[in-house]
Amino acid sequence: MLRTIERVEAGSTVYANEASCWDIFHTRFKTKRINHSVQYADEVVCTNQAESFFSRLRRADIGTHHHDSGKYLHQYAREMAWREDYRRHPNGDQFLMIVGATMAHPVSENWKGYWQRAA
Repeated sequence: MLRTIERVEAGSTVYANEASCWDIFHTRFKTKRINHSVQYADEVVCTNQAESFFSRLRRADIGTHHHDSGKYLHQYAREMAWREDYRRHPNGDQFLMIVGATMAHPVSENWKGYWQRAA
């Protein structure tokens, strides 16, 4: 969880449910919590957008990627975050962004020859 804290921008407000794993955020950030056993949203706190994202990530695991490896989960999640951020852009623009990023990026040490490695 510490790596997650390091990625949150200073001054951010963190919205979370009452799970104890989120307690560490109280040390550095303004944190607003919602108790799902009582309600799912109030006038201030709502985690529906995050829960919707995680739902789509699980669906991608089942329907697109077919059982993601935990070792690469962060990369699958980054892909889904990119899809979420650019979902309203035209497909042609998305294609050009992907091709441009692919052509500009060096060969990936993580993905190069992954199918040749032992499981």
